[in-house]
Amino acid sequence: MVNKTLCVHGHFYQPPREDPLSGLIPEENGAQPFKNWNERIHAECYQSNAALGNFTKISFDMGPTLLSWMESFDKATYDSIISQERQVYQHFGVGNGMAQAYNHVILPLATKRDKVTQIKWGIADFEHRFGHAPMGMWLPETAVDMETLTYLADQKITYTILAPWQVAGHEDISTDQPYLVELASDREPMIVFLYDQKLSTAISFQNEATRNAEYFADNWLQRSYAPLPDPGDHIKLIASDGELYGHHKVFRDKFLSHLLNGTLHQRDLEITYPSLWLVDHKPEKYVRINEYTSWSCHHGIMRWMGDCACTPGASWKAPLRWGLERLAEEIDHQYQVIIGQYTRRKWQLRNEYIHVFLGELSLTDLLQQFTNQPLTDKEVNRIEKLLAAQYERQRMFTSCGWFYDSLDRIEPRNNIAYAAQAVWLTKQATGVDLQPKAMALLSQVIDHHCGLQGDHLFADRYARAEVYARENSTYFNPSSSLLT
Repeated sequence: MVNKTLCVHGHFYQPPREDPLSGLIPEENGAQPFKNWNERIHAECYQSNAALGNFTKISFDMGPTLLSWMESFDKATYDSIISQERQVYQHFGVGNGMAQAYNHVILPLATKRDKVTQIKWGIADFEHRFGHAPMGMWLPETAVDMETLTYLADQKITYTILAPWQVAGHEDISTDQPYLVELASDREPMIVFLYDQKLSTAISFQNEATRNAEYFADNWLQRSYAPLPDPGDHIKLIASDGELYGHHKVFRDKFLSHLLNGTLHQRDLEITYPSLWLVDHKPEKYVRINEYTSWSCHHGIMRWMGDCACTPGASWKAPLRWGLERLAEEIDHQYQVIIGQYTRRKWQLRNEYIHVFLGELSLTDLLQQFTNQPLTDKEVNRIEKLLAAQYERQRMFTSCGWFYDSLDRIEPRNNIAYAAQAVWLTKQATGVDLQPKAMALLSQVIDHHCGLQGDHLFADRYARAEVYARENSTYFNPSSSLLT
């Protein structure tokens, strides 16, 4: 007997829009009648889908930085989303939520240390909010390489979701089942679910296909199951941006609710999630991944490191990537020099810092785990500045900064602002001024369409940091405290 099962996955994420100085989102043109795009998208998508109970029926991942904002902006909706996922976990013993790399960094472009930090921070944030360990992790833009999969396995992550073209020989591979990817050493293989390209494209971009839930079920879903290659259970996975449901497409949140709350059952189609599927189904077939690929750029991961056909003429991207990577090396060096005086486990300390800015423990308590020597208040404050600089240095590589073709957008502007904050904090902690180095590196970042330069943006944000600190005697810190 053939068992036809459907999984709808929503990737929920927004670029961080907060001013790094104040932690507040400025008013944004085009978001009216709301103050900013976070608030508008929240009303059109997150709030409405939570009210409809859709988070109990779909597989989803939600960006940690987005959840952090939502928790402070609309606690009721935040609590509803968390509660809906926990209901699934309590009922089935596995959840329908996936973790996400913390700062939405393109992991194949990250250093080994940064990959580990992003994965650890993402897992810790998920556990803090949802109350259980995640089985799966969404890779930002589904960008993948073998090293990233290996580090996922090291952190007990069982599966991820990829586009079909991200595995070798995908033309001859069915997407109606998950596959195994062999990893190095004695690690358990990583499981990859491949989403159905036709169904995902239809629900995302083809308005005619989604005129109503019944039409989509009869003319797209049912047809996708026939003829099936072999008897047994089959899973169809639809993946898209979660903001599709109500924001990108008006009323699509209600379409999703109707599809999942009656239409499928009337057609003997069962709802599942990757974690639930794996309870009764053990993948047996192996595939090889196509490394350095993604779901949103058919040129691999070029979109986030240089000029590609997805964003033609964006010649500023390559020097921005190169400049921030070199600047990160300098920031890391200063971090190691100082932190090395207190502990040999410098990078483990950074990895565990997430528990401080999640409010699970104080910085003093964390430092006691890494050093036996007594620390003065001045030393603790110095270490706090260096850890805050590392937080900003992670934010420098948020993928959104390279996604579009213009440097004159909030996303790349914020990436450079994070860099300025990291440099300013490093100077406060060490006395070493990396500003001249940063200016030289970012002087090569030029948007030839509008004439904007990276070093000018950096200089402006660095000056703002100095003025802000002088006028307020404090600096916004991700650990929800203020640095003096």
